[in-house]
Amino acid sequence: MAPITNGRVLFAAIPTGYPVLGQDLVYDTAQTIDLESAPLGGGVLVKTLDLSVDPYMRQRMRPAEVPSYFPAFPLGEPIVSAGIAVVLRSEHAGFKAGDHVEGFLPHQQYTIIAEPEKVPLIPLHVIDNPHGLKWSAFLGVLGIPGHTAYFAWKAYSQAKKGQTVFVTTGAGALVIQLAKLDGCKVIGSAGSDEKVQFMKDIGADVAFNYKTEDTREVLQREGPVDIYWDNVGGDTFDAVLENAARNARIIACGMISAYNEPRGVPIYKMHLVFAKCITIVGFLVIDHYSAESLAAFVKDVHAGVASGALKHQEELFDGLERAGEGLLAVLRGTNKGKAVIHVAENQRD
Repeated sequence: MAPITNGRVLFAAIPTGYPVLGQDLVYDTAQTIDLESAPLGGGVLVKTLDLSVDPYMRQRMRPAEVPSYFPAFPLGEPIVSAGIAVVLRSEHAGFKAGDHVEGFLPHQQYTIIAEPEKVPLIPLHVIDNPHGLKWSAFLGVLGIPGHTAYFAWKAYSQAKKGQTVFVTTGAGALVIQLAKLDGCKVIGSAGSDEKVQFMKDIGADVAFNYKTEDTREVLQREGPVDIYWDNVGGDTFDAVLENAARNARIIACGMISAYNEPRGVPIYKMHLVFAKCITIVGFLVIDHYSAESLAAFVKDVHAGVASGALKHQEELFDGLERAGEGLLAVLRGTNKGKAVIHVAENQRD
């Protein structure tokens, strides 16, 4: 077979605010690959099917010397995120052609992975899909966002029936549904009326558009807040501190309001943490993976999604060249569900 184009999304320059498409993120078609004869070095050749785009990726678009919880993307190389792929060829005992796999993958159409078990953050592994669910679901409710919601809620919420939970940006539908299963009153905020309706549809007791309603007024009316699931930070965090119950818990999973601000976004009311005896816990999902936690997640969540008891929503951006567009949608809050870049269909070519 003659070499074919291997499209890639390159981290070309460090942005100062929102990434500029064609400048900071560049879709490149200069690389080619021979799918039949390219040496595998004992590894696997995979074809990318779907890729996740998530807010934390903006944190990786920084100078390499600036520390953070994830390493910076190398300049001139493809950006990386969780992805789903199909194995085309394998020289590795753990994989065979036709296997569907998940792991942290470069944003490119085809990838040779010499040591799948050493892929950083999420090593490459075969996906078990007994319910025949969409592969893209393994990047959302069945993937890192779902793991984040489930592991953090189980580990830190200490939820009691009748308590009030506030979930920002809809925080993934799963958090709302887990809170309702525990008998909590749920307040959810999002940036569009469409997202607000979806939160209502999955059981939120109070759902509002933070762009058209004042968060403080809603929390004053519907609170106090016993559990806050934070993906926003900034002024919303302050509003929660002002309207938190005594001994409230805050689970901090992200602070998207600060990702495009070089100096971050200040929080002014931190004195209320001790005044109200509030517990704040930071959460990174990579610290909570274990055979036991994954088994519990599969038992509780996979069957619920398959039966329709647990709802989820996604937005597909069709084509690898739209990866930057998908990331911008997530950063600006205009996506209409879990954002996924649909790179290719399932054909093994």
